[in-house]
Amino acid sequence: MEKRKRTEAGIAFIPTPGYVTAPSSVLMVDALQPLTDAAKQYLTERYINITNRFSEEVLNLPLAEFEAVLSSDDLQVASEDVVYDFVLKWAKLHYPKRKDRREVLGSRLGRLIRFPYMTCRKLKKALTCNEFDHDLKSKVVLEALFVKAEASHTQRNLAIELSAITNRCFVERAYIYKPVKMVEFELPRQQCVVYLDLKLDECVKLFPSGRVDSQIFHFGGQGLFLSAHCNMDQQSSLNYFGLSLGMQEKGSVSFAVDYEFAARSKPSEEYVTKFKRDYTFTARMEVGSRNLFAIPWTNFMAEDSLYFMKGMLHLRAQITFKS
Repeated sequence: MEKRKRTEAGIAFIPTPGYVTAPSSVLMVDALQPLTDAAKQYLTERYINITNRFSEEVLNLPLAEFEAVLSSDDLQVASEDVVYDFVLKWAKLHYPKRKDRREVLGSRLGRLIRFPYMTCRKLKKALTCNEFDHDLKSKVVLEALFVKAEASHTQRNLAIELSAITNRCFVERAYIYKPVKMVEFELPRQQCVVYLDLKLDECVKLFPSGRVDSQIFHFGGQGLFLSAHCNMDQQSSLNYFGLSLGMQEKGSVSFAVDYEFAARSKPSEEYVTKFKRDYTFTARMEVGSRNLFAIPWTNFMAEDSLYFMKGMLHLRAQITFKS
């Protein structure tokens, strides 16, 4: 039994031998946890896409519910750039004063934006955005640019290390367009190196005629993208893995490039060139290889495949501007 004694604050319970007690606040949190989890699940499932007909509803959510939506790994958006813009839009709607916005962005919402998966162009804009305080921009945004500049096979280890230090989230969402890492050079020739990683299950889903496009990356004043696809050869009726380089839209002038596709291969696990060509873009167009590895799809996807490292396919495109 529990005995009671009167205190200045009211009645307190004194535990007697044989009983294990816990603070009432802890018990209350434990009791409400299933309800909290159910509420979060409902929000993340209902608002799995924040750019569809529910966008206005999401914009009107209170802070805690908005955070629950942003924390979901299953959020279906074209890219993290969309999340970034949406967060700023929500903050301006709910916090008209910039001082208040910067506070909530710095202490609550900024940590839910997955900066390493934003495009380099958007990250550079974030560096000059006056909605974020200096600490967030100088640390988190610069960190993201640093991570994106790393080669793809070292980027994950670096992300894990940075995550442990900064407590930031480096988990990739269910993006419609695959994020890429890009490094750009000006000398001796204007050139960029783009890394695209595909998970094994993403490649499985490409069969028999699917495709997955990368986010747009900008080079030489043009918006470009990579596209991985599964296609069938009409003569042999066999399927193959293909990779292509595309230009987003018609340019004002012709855009001539040399391009080279490579993939990490066993046993060295280094990048090995698989395809090399040149092309002059004058309109929206895709060029590349319909059979990048020169083997049928079944061999490419086999358990002893040379191209999957711990369930990941690592691709690299090297693009050089021809002046």
